[in-house]
Amino acid sequence: MAPSKSLLLFLAFAATAAIVSAHNITDMLKDYPQYSVFSNYLQQTRLADEINSRQTITVLVVSNGALSPILDKHPLSVIKNILSLHIVLDYYDPAKLHKISNGTTLSTTLYQTTGHAPGNLGFVNITDLQGGKVAFGSAVPGSKLESSYTKSVVSMPYNISVIEISAPIVAQGILTAPAPSASDVNITALLEKAGCKTFASLIVSNGVIKTYESAVEKGLTIFAPNDEAFKADGVPDLSKLTNAEVVSLLLYHALPGYTPIGTLKTTKDPINTLATGSAGKFDITTTTAGDAVTLHTGVGPSRIADTVLDSTPLAIFSVDSLLLPSELFGKSPSPAPAPEPVSSPSPTPSLAPSPSPSAKAPSPFAASPPAPPSDAPEGSPANAPTAEAQTSTPGSSAVGVKASGMVVVAAIATSIVSSLLLS
Repeated sequence: MAPSKSLLLFLAFAATAAIVSAHNITDMLKDYPQYSVFSNYLQQTRLADEINSRQTITVLVVSNGALSPILDKHPLSVIKNILSLHIVLDYYDPAKLHKISNGTTLSTTLYQTTGHAPGNLGFVNITDLQGGKVAFGSAVPGSKLESSYTKSVVSMPYNISVIEISAPIVAQGILTAPAPSASDVNITALLEKAGCKTFASLIVSNGVIKTYESAVEKGLTIFAPNDEAFKADGVPDLSKLTNAEVVSLLLYHALPGYTPIGTLKTTKDPINTLATGSAGKFDITTTTAGDAVTLHTGVGPSRIADTVLDSTPLAIFSVDSLLLPSELFGKSPSPAPAPEPVSSPSPTPSLAPSPSPSAKAPSPFAASPPAPPSDAPEGSPANAPTAEAQTSTPGSSAVGVKASGMVVVAAIATSIVSSLLLS
């Protein structure tokens, strides 16, 4: 029996979905000890998860010798800001670096997405200089281009590119910006300002704020329901819970550890909360659709509405529904089974005239687009090595296999979808 359309569509979209988040920056850098400091800090700041959750990105790596003297002098929150400037939200390989329109461009970095980058602070200036050099620097007016392109480390076109630059990009003022201790953050004031006054009042009146504050230094993530969430239909009457149950509910809205949005996007396993213990699992799971992250408790979903604070080691998010643990409120009811289909007599098919033998059926496959050129652009400076020569060798064959596999999977998925649409 031929496979149904729905099955083919499912397989096509499943194959396409497998392409998303196919890279892992930690694995890509593990064969390059000269970037171990850069890689370690990507993991400590959870920026690695943010990189892995994105589909088109360029990482500007810096060697240990050039990076350590700067990072060793600053707290983790400042280090995260510095490294965020080295994560460009676009794909750049050696060929593209020499094809920059007008020779210079300002490219958006991950730091720009934090909301804490005024003006051009979250952009990098990439300029193709004469003599084969490509320079990098902060896009803040008056900044110097003090870093230059060294070589391509590894890439998965057109998903992720890792290239080495000679020196860290340091934006004016980013190193001297005040970095308050996590213990100085007023959690309740932040929650009230973000429209989570009811939740703020509950954690204070039940003493949970003290647990939150004592956990901050080691890392804490809070999911605060906004005030509208407490007014929604179906919200349980919290006055009918015991004091211990209310405390468990409030602890369920926090995770022991710094878990930014990028980490939530890439986490597949259940996540423990502050309520996890001998009384039950009290865990949550996450799903992602684009940039939207939804939390699941076993009772109902809750969408992350906004980022209130993301400053290592504390992350606070507002959510649009209360997180109701199944340990307190039971599991969500299973959907009712669908009724048995009622069979109806099939109409007698009418016979259509046979097609002429000379008629040709249209091909169910759409024409494949031409592959993008892989050669360096004509006129590239003579002393600039080719893209193939510039790519470092450790681990490159494995990445090449992964990239080739992705292309094959994408082609299969495209062919299936095209044939279904044309049938």
